[in-house]
Amino acid sequence: MRPLFHPAVEDVQPAAILHALSDPTRAAIFARITREGCVEACSAVSALGDRVIPKSSLSSHFKVLREAGLIRCERHGTEMRNHSRILEVEARFPGLLPAIMNAYARSLNDEPPPS
Repeated sequence: MRPLFHPAVEDVQPAAILHALSDPTRAAIFARITREGCVEACSAVSALGDRVIPKSSLSSHFKVLREAGLIRCERHGTEMRNHSRILEVEARFPGLLPAIMNAYARSLNDEPPPS
C-alpha cells in the first residue's frame, strides 16, 4: 500500500481548508472527528443523520479533508483511524476553524446570520 499524503502544517493553505469545509458532508465529518477526537473507522461516520454515505464518496471526502491538512489518517490493520488536526491548524490560522465550524453549526439550525 502506498503511504497517505499529509501536508506539513506549514504547507496547509486557507484556500484548501475553505474548499474542504465548503461541502456540508465534509464539514459534518470533520465536526464529528473533532468532537470525538479520533474516529476508529471511516465507516463510523458513514451515517450522517438520515443519510448513508456510500464508501466511494466517503473515501473521497476523507481524502479531501486529509490533503487539506484537517485530519490525519493512520492505517491499523484493515481500518483507518482518523484524528483531527484542529490544534495544529488553529495554531497556524487562529480563529479560522472555529469561525467556519460555528457558521456550519448555525446553518444546521437555520439561524439567520448575526447582524
